[in-house]
Amino acid sequence: MNKKVVVIGGGPAGLMAAGKAGERGCEVWLMEKNDRIGKKLLISGKGRCNITNNTDIEGLIENIPGNGNFLYSAFYNFSNADLIEFFNEKGLQTKVERGGRVFPVSDKAKDVADILYKYVVKNKVTIFLKSPVKEIEAQNGRVRGVLLKDGRKIGCDAVILATGGASYPGTGSTGDGYQMAKALGHSIVDIKPSLVPLEVEEPWVKELQGLSLKNIEITMINKNGKKVVSDFGEMLFTHFGVSGPVILSGSRHILNYDFKDIKLVIDLKPALTPEKLDERIQRDFEKYSKKQYKNSLNDLLPQKMIPVILALSGIDPGKFVHQITREERRALVKLLKGLELNITGSRPIEEAIVTSGGISTKEIDPSTMESKLVKGLFFAGEIIDVDGYTGGFNLTIAFSTGCLAGMSV
Repeated sequence: MNKKVVVIGGGPAGLMAAGKAGERGCEVWLMEKNDRIGKKLLISGKGRCNITNNTDIEGLIENIPGNGNFLYSAFYNFSNADLIEFFNEKGLQTKVERGGRVFPVSDKAKDVADILYKYVVKNKVTIFLKSPVKEIEAQNGRVRGVLLKDGRKIGCDAVILATGGASYPGTGSTGDGYQMAKALGHSIVDIKPSLVPLEVEEPWVKELQGLSLKNIEITMINKNGKKVVSDFGEMLFTHFGVSGPVILSGSRHILNYDFKDIKLVIDLKPALTPEKLDERIQRDFEKYSKKQYKNSLNDLLPQKMIPVILALSGIDPGKFVHQITREERRALVKLLKGLELNITGSRPIEEAIVTSGGISTKEIDPSTMESKLVKGLFFAGEIIDVDGYTGGFNLTIAFSTGCLAGMSV
């Protein structure tokens, strides 16, 4: 008789798990609370879907600060190279961008979701939409079935819990999977936002709301003056603080500081040494020597940023450029090479890309993704206490753990 498997959650981990279990001949029922599968997948990578990263397995582990070592078995069973091959074989062409990030050539997350949908359908997975699960039923330390919120009971031999974390609740990741696991005796490591926009103390950021800066360098420094992380790339100012790729990635490095007592230093001109920048400003000042200081920075900075830099530089905006002293000019150089903001916290977990924390890895067999407490209960994806930096690492976790769970039921 075929083994009956219920997969809870139709995200990347759940879809991969369901497809693999179906491929092995199991009768698979996929329960999804939304009216469609892959809702969060569709918005990943700004709708482009950063499937994975083309580094080696050691590189993957290094980029997963949240219990990366737990994932060795999953990655050796189904690596990022296997994942790329999986999609390529099914007609999805991929490309590699900066930092090893792998995207569909089409730049459409929908193409990734469509392939996963076809994959589960081909392997005879039955999909139930608008079917939220209330609890997993177990008896004598073994899974017996699931109870849906509408009162229906479904008996089964195994359950794969892949409900995601608590970030982006609008996509269905509302943390209900944690409660199901907890009810069966599992420990939940504290849930925190990861890859999340940051709030700052300085009120002037509101003036820069919506301004995106490219090719800048950020450094985050703790209260002891020690550098926590540096990164180069793109960032965005918001009404509450800062966001964008380098900020989101940097946020994971300061999670253990609770996002507090951290100084953010922005180098607006990382390609220039202080000396070269000083020379550049001298040329601009020569060009605009008969103008007031407030009208001399148009070639150097985005228009929106000029009033803020004028105020922070301490130089009288009405002063004529030819009257600016060498000390004042060097202070401007220092400001442009080290614009400082004080981080006061993160945005709520609902606005985070990824959840840090989740079901304790100590209670999961890393070689199968099966619970060590309840036979027939498996976990996959973000619900587990594993998380990585930006760059395709979190989706790799979802696909690899989903594949291993689906092959192990």
